[in-house]
Amino acid sequence: MTQLQKCDQPQVADCRQDFPALHQDVNAHALVYLDSAASAQQPTSVIEAVADYQREDHANVHRGVHTLSHRATDAYEGARDKIQSFINASSRSEIVLTSGTTESINLVAQSFCRPRLDPGDKILITHLEHHSNIVPWQIVCEQTGAELVVAPINTRGELDIDAFYSLLTDDVRLLAIAQVSNALGTVNPLRDIIPRAKSLGIPVLVDGAQGVPHMPIDVQSLGCDFYAFSGHKMFGPTGTGVLFGKESLLDAMPPYQGGGDMILEVSFDGTVYNDLPYKFEAGTPNISGVVGLGAAIDYLSSVGMSRIAQHEGQLLAYLMQKLGEVEGIRLIGTAAEKSGVQSFLVDDIHSHDLGTILDHQGVAIRTGHHCAMPVMDFFGVSGTARASLALYNNAEDVDRLVEAVEKARQIFA
Repeated sequence: MTQLQKCDQPQVADCRQDFPALHQDVNAHALVYLDSAASAQQPTSVIEAVADYQREDHANVHRGVHTLSHRATDAYEGARDKIQSFINASSRSEIVLTSGTTESINLVAQSFCRPRLDPGDKILITHLEHHSNIVPWQIVCEQTGAELVVAPINTRGELDIDAFYSLLTDDVRLLAIAQVSNALGTVNPLRDIIPRAKSLGIPVLVDGAQGVPHMPIDVQSLGCDFYAFSGHKMFGPTGTGVLFGKESLLDAMPPYQGGGDMILEVSFDGTVYNDLPYKFEAGTPNISGVVGLGAAIDYLSSVGMSRIAQHEGQLLAYLMQKLGEVEGIRLIGTAAEKSGVQSFLVDDIHSHDLGTILDHQGVAIRTGHHCAMPVMDFFGVSGTARASLALYNNAEDVDRLVEAVEKARQIFA
């Protein structure tokens, strides 16, 4: 039975057998991995794709005339084609390969926004954002005199939609918004928000880092202008990412960085830049990582994103129910629409102490501010414990988590 055939089985969670890292003991306990929002584990097919490239096909991409360079280029550009199909971009020219969501957002900040912003212009974000969707806009506002405007949230961790719409005015030059909050799991109502922004002529960037691994993505249907995501959140290698941008916008944007491969002709009198998407891809890329990202997309496609969304939705409901039964627990982020994440605190146990005790029982969660310090400030906490789900998790993982939390309560009682 091949790697891809395994996930034709009825239960999506059966795919956990394809992830070798999950089949180990940690501190004399079978590992329960609930930290996929930080970085998801990789299936064997991804690991082997990277290893095969390194063993047999390693060479630099583009312009090489020898066989290994052709093989590397075919694999690298083949991954771009897979990404285009996976998110339904209209052209492969709209797929810019980056090091991750962070670089993708910085590229838009510096190449799209900076030349267009004047004092008095505004960039609109929300209180839910990851630091990667805050700091680049602060920097470009400092560079241009523009203003960063932040839409508020409510105590459930949902966007205050009326306040948001009141801030969506015609002096906003870009809306940058997460599809899913990495700290709370809140799913923002992009199907309503994006058309409202577009009716005012406001371009929209979506931080899709926590969306792509968990639900079907169609950027044409969504209607956004930019969509950024990372490979390591979706079972691929670290140091890989994607910026989708509408071709007309990317074509008008100046290069983000200069160097090799983003040029057609260089002289001391001037430079002719390469065509899309290559004018944004200076230097030797992370070839093996992109090959692995292509394999990760193959894997996700074989499982089916709709099936993954259904499986994780049912499991998240079970997770919230079981955690809610723990005495002294505080669930942080209880939005009506959530995906894959639950943050919590227990009694007065510090989140780091809680995470350490859980690790001693083989349960891996994330603790701290989750690169979302404004969210923590809103809820009046320094950090939370965060359990995050992926396709390979199951009800037994949730039960183990709850058992470990109960043990922590006993220790601190």
